[in-house]
Order: sequence, then C-alpha cells, then structure tokens
Amino acid sequence: MGKAIPVERHTLPNGLKIVHSYDKTTAMVAVDVLYDVGSRDERRDLTGMAHLFEHLMFGGSANIESFDGELEDAGGKSNAWTSCDFTNFYDVVPAQNIATALHLESDRMLALDFSERSLAVQKGVVTEEFKQTHLGRPYGDLFHHLRALAYAQEHPYSWPTIGLRPEHIAKVELSDVEQWFYSHYAPNNAILSIVGNVDFDTACRQAELWFADVPRRAIPCRRLPSPSFPTKSVEKTVRGAVPYPLIVKAFAMSAYGEDGYFAADTLTDILSVGRAARLRNRLVNGTARGLISDADASIIGSEGPGLLLLTARLTSNDDRDIARAQELLMAEVRQLAEVRQLNYRELERTLNNFEATFRFSNDNFLAKATGLAMAEYHGEDINRTVDDRRALTVDDITKIADKIFNNTPSATIIYRPE
Repeated sequence: MGKAIPVERHTLPNGLKIVHSYDKTTAMVAVDVLYDVGSRDERRDLTGMAHLFEHLMFGGSANIESFDGELEDAGGKSNAWTSCDFTNFYDVVPAQNIATALHLESDRMLALDFSERSLAVQKGVVTEEFKQTHLGRPYGDLFHHLRALAYAQEHPYSWPTIGLRPEHIAKVELSDVEQWFYSHYAPNNAILSIVGNVDFDTACRQAELWFADVPRRAIPCRRLPSPSFPTKSVEKTVRGAVPYPLIVKAFAMSAYGEDGYFAADTLTDILSVGRAARLRNRLVNGTARGLISDADASIIGSEGPGLLLLTARLTSNDDRDIARAQELLMAEVRQLAEVRQLNYRELERTLNNFEATFRFSNDNFLAKATGLAMAEYHGEDINRTVDDRRALTVDDITKIADKIFNNTPSATIIYRPE
C-alpha cells in the first residue's frame, strides 16, 4: 500500500477551484492551471483554435509583456498542452517565488494582449508546427484520416487537436480570439493545482491575492452531437511517403468514467505493456513472426466516447500479406474474449505495473500537480486510483474484450508506401 497523497481544497468566490498537496521533499513548487476547453469546443469551419490559444497564452497578457521572461527571471520554467477536452498550463519555480507564478497565471486569466502583432506571430508558429508535424512527417496525418473515419463529420472529435488544415489558423481574426478567450478562459472554468514546498494556508492566501479579482464569465453550455460511430466496419487505404505499411484499427469505447472505460484501458495494457505483453510475445514473436514487426494497443481516453486502437507495423506491402496481418491481429486480441483465456496472475501483473507507474509518476511534484487537477475535474479521490483499478476482475476484462473485439464495428486505416 503506497503512502497517501495529502490533498486539501479551497474554492474562491469567483469559482476558481484550488487543489493543493504539500511536498516538503522538494525546494520547488508546481503551479498547474487546467482549463475546461479543448478542440471539442471548436467549429468545423475554424478548427485549431484551442491549440492556437495554448500559444497565444504565452504571447503577453494585460499587464505583462513577456510571460516566459518574467518566469525565467524568477528561476522558473513553463509549458502547456492541449487535447480534445482540455488546455493545461504549468509552471515550476522555487517555492519562495510562488507569487511570481501565480501573478503571471492570474494576469493571463484576466486578459491577454489582444494585438494583431501577437496574433500574427503565434499564427505563424502554429502553422509551421502543423506543416512540420502533420504534413511533412511520415504518418503525420494519420489521425486526420482515422478520426474522420471513426466519427461523424459534425462531431469535433472527427479532427485532431492541431486542426483540419492550416488555412483555418490563417483566417483567424482578432475578434475570434477575443470571443474564444472570454467564452472559455475564466476562473469558473479552471482548476488551480499547487504542489510543492508551500503549505496550504500560504497557497490559499497567495491564490486569493492574485486571482480573487479575476471576474467570473458566462461559459457557453457545451452541446455535442452524437459521435455516430460506424454501424459496420469500414476501411480506408492511404498512400504516402512512408517506409512501411501501418495498420490502425479503431473501436468505439466508453467515455471517461463510464462503465467499461477502465476495463478497456486495462485490456490494452495486457496486450501491449511490459515484456510479457501479449502482442509482442504471442503475435510479433509468434503467429505473425516475420510479417508484423511491431504491434501496440492503446486508448484515446476522452471525456466523450473515445477509441481503442490496435496498431501493427508490417514488413510487406503485398495485398495478401496485409489481409493476413489483419486476420492474425484480430485472432490474437479476440482470444481475450474467450472464457478462461485470461488468468488472474496475468491480470495481477498488469495491475501491478499500473500501480508502479502511478506511484512513481506521483513522486514527481509536477506530474502530481497535473494528476490532482484532473482528479479534481473528475470529482475523484486520487488516493483511490489504484484500489479502483484493482477492483477489476478477469470477468470484467473478458466481457469488455468480447464487447469491443466481437461486437463493435472497426474503423481501419491502412497506411501504405506510395
């Protein structure tokens, strides 16, 4: 049984939720701000806004010209990430300089530097990133094809966080930026997580000082259409400048926290995590030896209905070999849907690995800050994470494998060399 993570909470009158964990083993503090906004809040004709905003938030705010400059002067560093569901910003500073991090975060929550110059600079950065990572890299546009095949066109999960095309970013205007900011960036749409060598009273006092005067804002009600997953299996072949064929099969799965979500996550761990993983030992080094050089299983865990993915890298571009590889891949994963094909020892090994990963990651105060913010968003007790996962049974895994691999249509992308 691991040591419990100390957690305390406070909410400001403006709606900002604060979650805190004191860690005296470090001289630093992590400040994490999670905003409940992502690419699921975009329009199809103006995609990439959430990711653009991740960059714009570093381009200067109401009273501070250089976010990174001020933070670096205080001995700190920062970064951010965007997903379909969230935009997350984090800073690490010496504990005695927590006021600097909170001042910076509160100022850009208050208002950005809404200038044509800042917008032009960040549009250029994001457009170049799009070209480098998605248009100019082998398999870079894979998820453009896969998401479009798996989700209904009108659903925002049908495009990746980077957006549908660079032209959408190019046409963003200052009015679009202001509308997005005041619709999503607000204390009542955020969680502030503080972890490190700062006690709870100090953290709350400093948070009150810097964030209390940031006003609440009206956050639009999120109404997403049905994902309308395929009712029968579909397949698309894509050709590009890639070194080898790649098969990716996507299956609809539950939204985060819904029935079957954690069983599906554990199912993919059994298939792909660790030296004893089934796809490596029984497929790559077994029935598909010499044909499939690598295979993986994972989930795209989303707040809405997500995807379980099976991936196989092939050594041959022959049509018959590609068809055979798919058969072997599905035959292997479907074994987990058969009664008594999974034993408790194999499940326990997977759950042990999950616990080790969870506990080691939470030895890091920065990872703990992000984990606490996510747990707070979901209304979860982070100290229940391992126990809840260990409550899964062999029967749970067998049932979810049967549901997904035998009774759920797949969306398959076959990415082949030109």
